[in-house]
Amino acid sequence: MRFEEARLSPEVLRAVGELKYEQMTEIQELVIPRAMKGEDVIGHSATGSGKTAAFAIPILEKIDRKGGLQALVISPTRELALQITEMTEQLGKYTGVRVATLYGGVSLNPQFDAVRISQIAVGTPGRLLDHLQRRTLDLRNLKILVIDEGDRLLDMGFLPDVGRILRQCPKQRQTLLFSATVPEEVKRIINSFMVNPVYLSSVKKTEEPKIQQFYMEVDRRKKIYAIEHILMKERPPSAIIFCNTQHMVHRLAQQLQRMRFPAAGIHGGLTQAERTRVMDRFKSGDVRVLVATDVAARGLDISGISHIINYDIPNSADDYTHRIGRTARAGKTGKAYSLIDQEDRQNMSVIMQEREELIRVDAGRAAPPRIQGDYT
Repeated sequence: MRFEEARLSPEVLRAVGELKYEQMTEIQELVIPRAMKGEDVIGHSATGSGKTAAFAIPILEKIDRKGGLQALVISPTRELALQITEMTEQLGKYTGVRVATLYGGVSLNPQFDAVRISQIAVGTPGRLLDHLQRRTLDLRNLKILVIDEGDRLLDMGFLPDVGRILRQCPKQRQTLLFSATVPEEVKRIINSFMVNPVYLSSVKKTEEPKIQQFYMEVDRRKKIYAIEHILMKERPPSAIIFCNTQHMVHRLAQQLQRMRFPAAGIHGGLTQAERTRVMDRFKSGDVRVLVATDVAARGLDISGISHIINYDIPNSADDYTHRIGRTARAGKTGKAYSLIDQEDRQNMSVIMQEREELIRVDAGRAAPPRIQGDYT
């Protein structure tokens, strides 16, 4: 379906045109008409499917710019909250609607002022609860609630906070929930807080083979050389290397910088200003190798990531799926490498039971000579 066929307001349609959106993605085509009718919706969609516009457009079409706060979006991470705000503001630039972004790690005072004059609030669970306890977030006129990345909220331990927020929302409201997977704990949220939701899925198993998946068996002390081998052989234009701890992110990023790779690290221990600075450098191409904990596995809407490398193997098959889902987006292909040492074997065996397409490759010599030429 084309956006111009969706009976959107001239203001939203004008913004859509300026963003050069013509044809809806599958999740947008499924969700937008049902959400516009006021139905509760469960959107089962992969990362990069266009789901932000799928809920932002109905919100913009259904709220009154003079009616106070009427829509709330719950996001698992600060980065995703900021990206949702940016997209919503772009789509609503001609509507006069204001969006407040509420997340921790920054001063509350500017958020007090922003939410007072906004019709939409986008926030992380902890900061939303903080505002509710301070009575600086008024949900009495709420019409639409969006729970984004439901399974990631679960992974990060936020579902109890989400439940507390939902219990303070008006019962007469529309609820939209989006999730890449729908585990049992998320189903409990659905059963407790949604009314006759319609389930809409754009996820197809045939989409997964776009990611070529490889694993290397390598001693932990020699993983850095395997990383060097992959980067110099593949020369990825944009790659994410995942580690399980903040300490390892910091250490590996420093090692790669000393080896003159354009690398930087990001994790939850950084300040918001530091995280924003790293992400700006990554998006601009100044940094081409992002070393990250799972805080970056979801929510960061970055196009063009060609390679994922698991320096540490994640703790579950779902986490593995979330990580490699950062590549091969919007119809493109990608590669994912996993480095396995003795400590990783148990976690990797679980993943391999679900991922028969994993291919074993040689990690190269213990300390391979640098392939000639700069990393460009």
